[in-house]
Amino acid sequence: MTAQARPAPLTLAVLLALAAPAWGQATGTTDEDHAHDKPHTLEAIEVTASPLRQGIDDLARPVDVLAGEDLDARKAGNLGETLERQAGVQNASFGAGVGRPVIRGLEGARVQVLANGNSALDVSTVSADHAIGIEPFLADQIEVLKGPATLLYGSGAIGGAVNVVDGRVPTAQVGRAVSGRAELRHGSVDDQATGMARLDMDAGALTLHADVFRRSADDYRISGYAFSDALVAEGIEEGEDPGHFARGRLPNSRLTTEGGALGGSWFGERAWFGLAASTYRSNYGIPPGAHAHGEDEDHDGEREDEGHGHGEEPVRVDLRQDRFEARGGVRDPGPLQELNWRVVRSLYEHAELEGDEVGTRFENDGLEARVEAVLRERNGWRGAFGLQYSERDFSAIGDEAFVPPSLSRDLGLFALTEKDFGRLKLEFGARHDRVRVTPDAQAPAVHRSASSLAAGALWDVNEAVHLSLNLNRAERVPTAEELFSDGPHIATGSYEIGDAGLDNEVALGAELGLHLHQGRFEGSVSVFRTRFDDFIYLADTGAMEDGLPVRAWVQGDAVFSGWETTLDVELADNASGLWTLRVFADGVDARPDAGGRLPRIAPGRVGSDLLWRQGPWHARLGAVRVATQDDVAAGESATAGYTLVDAGLEYHWDVGGAGWELFVEGRNLGDREARQHTSYLKDLAPLPGRNVMTGVRVSF
Repeated sequence: MTAQARPAPLTLAVLLALAAPAWGQATGTTDEDHAHDKPHTLEAIEVTASPLRQGIDDLARPVDVLAGEDLDARKAGNLGETLERQAGVQNASFGAGVGRPVIRGLEGARVQVLANGNSALDVSTVSADHAIGIEPFLADQIEVLKGPATLLYGSGAIGGAVNVVDGRVPTAQVGRAVSGRAELRHGSVDDQATGMARLDMDAGALTLHADVFRRSADDYRISGYAFSDALVAEGIEEGEDPGHFARGRLPNSRLTTEGGALGGSWFGERAWFGLAASTYRSNYGIPPGAHAHGEDEDHDGEREDEGHGHGEEPVRVDLRQDRFEARGGVRDPGPLQELNWRVVRSLYEHAELEGDEVGTRFENDGLEARVEAVLRERNGWRGAFGLQYSERDFSAIGDEAFVPPSLSRDLGLFALTEKDFGRLKLEFGARHDRVRVTPDAQAPAVHRSASSLAAGALWDVNEAVHLSLNLNRAERVPTAEELFSDGPHIATGSYEIGDAGLDNEVALGAELGLHLHQGRFEGSVSVFRTRFDDFIYLADTGAMEDGLPVRAWVQGDAVFSGWETTLDVELADNASGLWTLRVFADGVDARPDAGGRLPRIAPGRVGSDLLWRQGPWHARLGAVRVATQDDVAAGESATAGYTLVDAGLEYHWDVGGAGWELFVEGRNLGDREARQHTSYLKDLAPLPGRNVMTGVRVSF
């Protein structure tokens, strides 16, 4: 299996075969004698990222929601790791403290990360070693919008969006005096201890919220060397002592993360209003070699190397983000069905510590305001429109401040509408943004406009089979990093040069999907293709500066194409328990028109889980196979394929009004060496080795 964008023939054939009898039902074929041939009713999951608050099965746009038991089984210390088993989503890790979602091969400034529908307002898109200031363990659900989400969230979502819903500002009353949940867990691979607690309380018209969490971990264990075989062999050839290479543990990967929030909302007959204040703090290490400043030598010409870090001081990131959120709504205000608004202010800073000294300090003062108006249904048409304003006052001071301070402002207007025509549903949307990026330097400000359009169709062939088609044209305005960079960017190991003359990036995309809900079977297959005009990327210039290769932000046309598929099958439901099989697979290919490949494109994958449930017992056994990625960009190293095996066992019991659960989870049970091709650190830092986690959860 390679990263080429070709559908998995077996899974596609299975879905089409299963769809065939269901398709026949549309022409009158029935089989009332077999209960499993009848469509089953799926649990309704509301997608809060849409102003129309639709169920996931009512959207033509491709959306995944991770919630409930599935979310509990996948929660990890960062967002990318939590979502990496979702079809079409992979993780771009930068050590234990950083994991950013990669959606269909796109990441960074092209994937918007949201908390309750508002931007994270951190600096995670500025550099690959910057963490996202959102805690997955507090999430009620995580929504993944695949493909351009620019209509809802602006040009920063041209590749998709991830919305973490944590209820810190309650949007509805609990319905009882007190509810909550708590969890404690311990991980063996890094001696991790994680704890979280949450309370939601109704007090008349008020609903109050409080949460707190803390996670601490040591350097994580690995199955071999931290450096790849190629780097180790190169070092040995140059006379390096093999004992100098870190092995068994990844140096400087320990971390501490903590935070919490207080919030509350008042609910009246037609209006509501809420506030929340939260803090997120993290101190995490950058693996040696990722922040190397060149090779320091002692007086004898030997490298001073503690764990083969080339003599540099260990680099740690000390991060703090405080957020203040207000939101509310009014029902039936005049001609509208609903009017909702929200405002978020974020104060973010992090210091990159080299030993006891601050090397570089990043600060970001962010503000975002959004108003959404939902229209009353008229002649079958439903719709919403809104206005969004965002502001980012960014600065970086220090030796690695490769981006000058800048002030970015974005004002966007958007509209969505939809209508059912019998079994056919049509969706349309448009957005226009005005963006101004002003550098705190002699360079002039950059003014840009960006317009995006989308159309979608959802055809219910019958109750079991649905077809979807999405067409879109989306624009992305270059970021301050792409426009004004001029300096050493140690995280990417390059000297970066921006270009204030970059044009908007334009994406023309299409996606076709088949969705099946028939008795014991539930599945989907989708294929997509997006052509980018003026795609922005870093290109090697062949020059050197400060001992680093010079890379410039340039533009060129490129094509992203791919596929993804999922299939759930209820194998048996009898005295032995309920047995379910889940399978997923995906692949993406990205090629510039000029030839070659784009860097860090995710390899193809296939994974499966066997689930068992019997009374209070739940168990899971799964594996994912990641293909070798050897079709790489110029100067980029290949990564070997690997298979990760995981498992879980849970026991549930009730005491009074509380539900308790003891669990044990195993990840990478084969203790395999795995290097993510999407990571800048693929040659410096493998994924953790065998990890056995034990813990207890309670909800009431």
